[in-house]
Amino acid sequence: MKKEKLDYIEERLRAIEGGKHYAFADMVELCLVPDVVIPPKFKVPDFDKHKGTTCPKNHLKMYNRKMGAYSRNEKLLMHFFQESLTGAAVVGSSGFRIIKKGGLN
Repeated sequence: MKKEKLDYIEERLRAIEGGKHYAFADMVELCLVPDVVIPPKFKVPDFDKHKGTTCPKNHLKMYNRKMGAYSRNEKLLMHFFQESLTGAAVVGSSGFRIIKKGGLN
């Protein structure tokens, strides 16, 4: 029993450590929006967080209104969009899809 437990712990430790390959070695690959330029002194506005239980189009409209000053900076908008999500909306994007410009009328 002790040997099985030790083997299990060693296996989990190898999985956590990633063996000789570290998944987070290349931070650029982890970046959702590469080359985003965040303006100096930029502060993310306070958002009503979308939980995935209400209309995603209404949430997108609200997000665009709050980020209106940066509406021409698509990379910045995409980079901080996840800050406006919580719960199931973060995990599964809860129905969010890329919507063509003008599609929220």
